[in-house]
Amino acid sequence: MSTPIVEYEDVVRQEWIDSNGHMNLAYYVVVFDLATDQLYATLGIGDAYREATGNSCFTAETHTVYEREVHHLDRLRVHTWLLGSDAKRLHYCHELFHVDSGERSAVQELLALHIDMRVRRVAPFPAEQRLTLEHAVAKHAPAAPPNGVGRRIMMPK
Repeated sequence: MSTPIVEYEDVVRQEWIDSNGHMNLAYYVVVFDLATDQLYATLGIGDAYREATGNSCFTAETHTVYEREVHHLDRLRVHTWLLGSDAKRLHYCHELFHVDSGERSAVQELLALHIDMRVRRVAPFPAEQRLTLEHAVAKHAPAAPPNGVGRRIMMPK
């Protein structure tokens, strides 16, 4: 059975609360972005990698599904799963849980591109990073994609 590659924890801050009395949608993205920073550091493609190699990763696409409200001082836990990688891309998702209830509050699916920062264009991962990603995906891909992953936005017919 696979396990999330990283778990990130945070607490809902007062400044994240909107006029509806719950965490504003923008701050779900902030929490997911902080989990992405932890993921990249774990995979060796974070800030230190960028500074050492001149390469980075840019998010090309995201899809977020909001399922349950979270409120001021709620404790949050993000599970991050690797879904796939190839020569130039990394596909992953985050699930956000309310720590006390255990309920899932949101899921975000992302596709990142490997970028040569000198020319700011998509470039292949160096061989060492590509192998690291392939091994990590093999170890941390979920048995089945989390609910909401691969979903598209559309109106019911």
